[in-house]
Amino acid sequence: MNERSRLAPWLAVALGAGVLAYFALPGEPPAAVIWVAPPMVLLAVWLGLRRPMAGWALGLAAAGLAGFASATWHAGRQAPALDVPRTATIVTGRVLTVELLAEGRRVTLAEARFDGGAMEERTIRIRLKRQDAAAPAPGDRLRVRALLRAPVGPSVPGGFDFQRASWFSGLGASGYALGPAEVSPGLAPPPAFAALRADIEARVAAAVPGAAGAVASALLTGGQTAIAPDDLAAMRDSGLAHLLSVSGLHIAIVMGITFTGLRWMLALLPWAALRLPVKALAALLALGAGGFYLLLSGSQVPMQRSVAMAVLTTAALLAGRRALTLRGLAMAAAAVLLLQPAAILGASFQMSFAAVLALIAGWEWLRPHVPVAGTGADWRRRLLLAGFGLVMTSILAGAATTPFGLHHFGRLQVYGVLANAIAVPVTTMLVMPAGMVAALLMPLGLERLALVPMGWGVEAILAIAHWVAGWPGAAMSAVPIPGWGLGLCTFGLIWLCLWRTGWRLFGLPFLLVGLASASLDRRPDLLVSGDGRLIGVHAGATLFTQRLSGASAMTRENWQRLYAVTETEALPREGALAQGSVQCTAGACRISLGDTIPAAVVLRGDSPREGCASAAVVVSAEPIRGPCLAQVVDRFAVWRDGPHAIWLRPDGVRVVSDRAFRGDRPWVPPVPLPRGMASAAPPAAVE
Repeated sequence: MNERSRLAPWLAVALGAGVLAYFALPGEPPAAVIWVAPPMVLLAVWLGLRRPMAGWALGLAAAGLAGFASATWHAGRQAPALDVPRTATIVTGRVLTVELLAEGRRVTLAEARFDGGAMEERTIRIRLKRQDAAAPAPGDRLRVRALLRAPVGPSVPGGFDFQRASWFSGLGASGYALGPAEVSPGLAPPPAFAALRADIEARVAAAVPGAAGAVASALLTGGQTAIAPDDLAAMRDSGLAHLLSVSGLHIAIVMGITFTGLRWMLALLPWAALRLPVKALAALLALGAGGFYLLLSGSQVPMQRSVAMAVLTTAALLAGRRALTLRGLAMAAAAVLLLQPAAILGASFQMSFAAVLALIAGWEWLRPHVPVAGTGADWRRRLLLAGFGLVMTSILAGAATTPFGLHHFGRLQVYGVLANAIAVPVTTMLVMPAGMVAALLMPLGLERLALVPMGWGVEAILAIAHWVAGWPGAAMSAVPIPGWGLGLCTFGLIWLCLWRTGWRLFGLPFLLVGLASASLDRRPDLLVSGDGRLIGVHAGATLFTQRLSGASAMTRENWQRLYAVTETEALPREGALAQGSVQCTAGACRISLGDTIPAAVVLRGDSPREGCASAAVVVSAEPIRGPCLAQVVDRFAVWRDGPHAIWLRPDGVRVVSDRAFRGDRPWVPPVPLPRGMASAAPPAAVE
């Protein structure tokens, strides 16, 4: 079969590669690159009209440059980082959103001011006190005394970069209130969808209290903050977490019900059925319902992809063409990347597009081999084919998203196919239809009639999730595959899905090597957190930690995920661990992984003199003063350059700091300066 029709989607792949190239840089590229991309794209279009293959080849380079330029432009247009006060401050601002948490309300403020100073361009997120009686709504003005901090960096070099995510989302600081909040009505009208979202959440909570209400709110408005941690864990471990994230499944249900219902209603009216294009009109109104749902649920990346696909599907339906195609998916991906290039780094974008890519390509391959249920087929045949389709959908989507789940979360959901086979029909036939009816009844105040049945369906889904998550081995921890392994998996999946002929199988070796990359990638032997309060030593199959007061529990959990361990062991006061590779005394622990491998010393009270003379690297939660022949990772080093990772290898010691890994990027804070000092250089040696 001719493969030339499959060339166009590779332009979207090149666009994404260009975006990734930008984020892989150690520093910012010159702004002039933004102006080079448009003429190159035009040149590729001009050449493609005359010599299609040459134009496509040039188009790959032009698309890559366009993705690079788009990411550069979006990064450069963001508001500057905030100078967050180091002490408690009075924060005033306009309420954008209100989220319900177990610990109390959390508000996001725009037009914020610190102690009556200048208006800040970035948003501020503050968790109000649990007992605070204030009930702010979107659009209100809020004043509260709070303790804030800037977005935190990765917990390990190469880990999830919340500072980068905050840079592109516009978040400037977050914190918690120290006193009651003062709320006053705002002068400007509240954001339309934020106010509507808050009203829907309040109505759902009133009609469906408890865990079911929190999940029902998430399905209608996209906010998951009110869901209890144990319910989130059960949904995740059972493979049903995707049901909580408003995505393609939900919008397909909304648009499908809208389309079918409107077409049926119009067909019942003889005047409309004879004079109006019923199918086209129903399709356009269903698209409008999908767009409304997108705005109501917060315009998350899976929804953006789904709405972009819905637009193309509607256009194809009106033109009498096939609705779901790889070209349509590629156009949707390109639209998201041009509008939000940083989305490509997130699990949501990656898993959403990977699942749909596998479903479209898999259906293309399966369609000639699957019998069709004709109009005269009995119910048993129809039920069998529907069950086969549901199982194959779960298998294809689950297999396509497995590498991304391993990279981001380090977990495998073993029984996800079975759980989805039970829970997805409940979502499709009861939960989402009832939610749509509830939304239509809200203006009349009758939403409870539909919300209560919706709550029954949600309770059934939660019961399925807890049931499946409780099975032996339901969710297994696995060593996360590294970034280069995920890149191989992604390329292999794309190659396998975009081509039709036998050479598509050349993608399988890339997939296999990518999945095996975790066993080929050596993890650090020592880790030091950004505040020095947590030091990790990986020896054998165990992660040993030294924890000081105030050490971050989240950092420890991220380290456990990195090493695929469920628990850590404390470094003992004295004794030998891991077959003698870790020797601890009251004042220090010595790590020696072999006779030919350099040793490391973790100080905890001893003088650094002996460690500096006998080890290749010395780690300390306190500053090390004086000359040291070994590499030093102490309190001052992590304060200046963030968390450190250390590898002990026969060819020497490798020490990588977070600052060295990320480079000089707009979202990476500058080297901090000690008070009263003009330089961040280490303190002078004390003889």
